[in-house]
Amino acid sequence: MRLNELMKLFVMTDVHDKKTRSFNMSQIRSTNTKPELIVRKFLFKEGFRYRLYDKKLNGKPDIVLHKYKTVIFVHGCFWHGHEGCRYFVIPKTRTEWWKNKIENNKIRDNINKSKLSSDGWKVIEIYECELKNTRKGLTLINLIRQIKSKSNIHS
Repeated sequence: MRLNELMKLFVMTDVHDKKTRSFNMSQIRSTNTKPELIVRKFLFKEGFRYRLYDKKLNGKPDIVLHKYKTVIFVHGCFWHGHEGCRYFVIPKTRTEWWKNKIENNKIRDNINKSKLSSDGWKVIEIYECELKNTRKGLTLINLIRQIKSKSNIHS
């Protein structure tokens, strides 16, 4: 048996063919996501003005409120490993690869939060599950409280 044939025996196959998987992955956006748009529309309606994706700041925050020296990261539960969340499930194929990928994302997030905090920025994190219908109102009201509070917050 050739090595390729042997590897096929030990690797679980994907439930989608390559074309379908490629299309699915191409539809995942890193900016202007639905959760981000919910937060941005709410903030604008409440009178907050902000900048988006400031490349000069560590981690290129999703929303930057210079007036309040606050940055907001709107995270996808899966991509940022939101522990205890029903939307964070490690895939059954290539499990080790996904664990490493998500763990590296979490490490990078923590490094960026630390750097921003040490530079005097208030860092707020919102996960997509917190913006689902049942929790959205409370999350957005708490967001305003966090922005207006004086302390640096990691939520």
